[in-house]
Amino acid sequence: MAAELDHDRLKDLYRLMAITRRVDQEAVALQRQGELVAFPPLAGQEAAQVGSAAALRPTDYIFPSYRELGAAVARGVDLAGYLQAYRGIWNGGMYDPEKHHFAPIASSVGSHVLHAVGWAMGRRKDGADDCAIAYFGDGASSEGDVHEAMNFGGVFRAPVIFFVQNNRWAISVPSERQTAGEIWKRAEGYGFRGLRIDGNDVEEVFGATAEAAERARSGGGPTLIEAMTYRLGAHSTADDATRYRDSADVEPWTAKDPIERLRRRLAGEAAFFDAVDEEAGSVVAELRASLAETQPRPLKEMFDFVYASPPAALHVQRELAAEQHADD
Repeated sequence: MAAELDHDRLKDLYRLMAITRRVDQEAVALQRQGELVAFPPLAGQEAAQVGSAAALRPTDYIFPSYRELGAAVARGVDLAGYLQAYRGIWNGGMYDPEKHHFAPIASSVGSHVLHAVGWAMGRRKDGADDCAIAYFGDGASSEGDVHEAMNFGGVFRAPVIFFVQNNRWAISVPSERQTAGEIWKRAEGYGFRGLRIDGNDVEEVFGATAEAAERARSGGGPTLIEAMTYRLGAHSTADDATRYRDSADVEPWTAKDPIERLRRRLAGEAAFFDAVDEEAGSVVAELRASLAETQPRPLKEMFDFVYASPPAALHVQRELAAEQHADD
């Protein structure tokens, strides 16, 4: 299943993973300093996200949940715009989804999986062979929206990849207490291919995703990929993982850190590692500066993006809000 990637490709994947980790750490620090409202760290899941996103075409559409910073980095999404969602400035992030084919951040658990299937079906009707990928966790796999999406995708052979990052925890509930059986095996009931992979092996992730994308393009229908990984940190900065998870359970997974794993593969590249560290430092410095310059959006925008032809009641609400906040 693992792709045999050349040395330069492995170096590029390492670079993206290392930048992701550094930005992730910076985002947590920014939240502690009051610059972000909350943030869901992804440390430990970099290989699953970067490896899968890198295996796709730029025209394939990514539908993230709320923890896909690695996929955003791999796609070149504006990170300051991405973090506006966690700064409380703009729901879903203030980046252009169409520029990088990266949908708005979905905080409503599982809802975006339906969107991925719909986009994939529409793209096929356009006569294109692009595919969609929807990222979600083991907890989200228990949501009704996800099952509806997989059933619909299977019936209509939609060119979509369902990518489950099984990080072993649905917030404070371990996987074995919130879902029965193995998630990847559910694919059989929906009539398409399912597989389980090592989500901490970036080459295996890349290979499995590339194969799933080719299957989708050729009319073979969806694929459900269960990438086994681990959430090294808390569910979010509003969460205290030590209250439900023993540190002894985390230690074995710390030893399986996907970035260190790839770094060992690239042993002897000291100058390259130094250059990546320097680049990552520049990325977070620029990100911090950009966030510091952001201002709250005009209140009236709350009413601008819901209806093509707003009903009268909404006009009344907008005018009332404008009067009440005239001095803001």
